[in-house]
Amino acid sequence: MSYHFEDPAAEFVLAVERVFGEHPRVLDGSRAVLVGDVKLQLEAGERELWLIETHGPLEHRLTMVQVRDDVEGALREAKEKLREQR
Repeated sequence: MSYHFEDPAAEFVLAVERVFGEHPRVLDGSRAVLVGDVKLQLEAGERELWLIETHGPLEHRLTMVQVRDDVEGALREAKEKLREQR
């Protein structure tokens, strides 16, 4: 008997690297990473991807993207939202 488990957070860091084209700094286990001055954080059982602008110890939540089928799709949407805001 074999079991198969899916964990979107386990793929999260690698997906961030593929979508953003740079190696992120891992924060808070594998549920949050830092890309430049923006923290990408999975919340609500990995169903929400928050984009959080960081300024030293201060944080400002910019927007949230729903994680539907795969985390990589949500990351592409998040990257587009970041482009629109900057």
